[in-house]
Amino acid sequence: MEILQLDEIIEESLQNSISYVDYYDLMQTYAKDGKTTGQQKEDWIYFTKLNAQRSRRITKTSQLNRNLVTAIERIGEKQTWLLITESWCGDAANSVPIIAKVAELNSNIELRLVLRDESPELMDQFLTNGGRSIPKLVVLNEESDVLFTWGPRPKVGQELYDGWRNSKNKIPYMEFQVELQKWYNQDAGSSIQEELLDLVLREKNMEGRTSA
Repeated sequence: MEILQLDEIIEESLQNSISYVDYYDLMQTYAKDGKTTGQQKEDWIYFTKLNAQRSRRITKTSQLNRNLVTAIERIGEKQTWLLITESWCGDAANSVPIIAKVAELNSNIELRLVLRDESPELMDQFLTNGGRSIPKLVVLNEESDVLFTWGPRPKVGQELYDGWRNSKNKIPYMEFQVELQKWYNQDAGSSIQEELLDLVLREKNMEGRTSA
């Protein structure tokens, strides 16, 4: 079996990627038709329907951080934002619409999406604590070098998840998801924006030191 290099995996993934508009439309269609990306599991179908509603709401109501807007608008080089996701993923439903809004701010940024279960080779290059957690954003320059990654959830959300996972008397996962969604609702996309701002500025500073 041939072992592909990271640049080859990224190139192949980009060839199989779709736009955010196509992904959003796919999710809405699947929600209407009682389907999901990935395996047609009953709970995944349920969450795809729920996430389609969340995505519509977040798209309409989310407000972008002014500092993040400024930082994104100042990006002068071409970038590809490669986003690994699935329609059934609750974390993705809360974060992907925000990422899409941010990417739209600058024509130098091209956002492309791939489905996790159709892209195992790519996913396995960007694991979180050894797991295929999504969403995962991989930001690439024109040479397809990885500038930075983000995901699968904001730091506070990750801490909540880790606390639940490591608890000796943890509540059922479905109950935990309700609690996590309450945090997402209260946060209203501010944490992911602050983290993206930090990553963008850090990369800009790295670029400045390299070119100096």
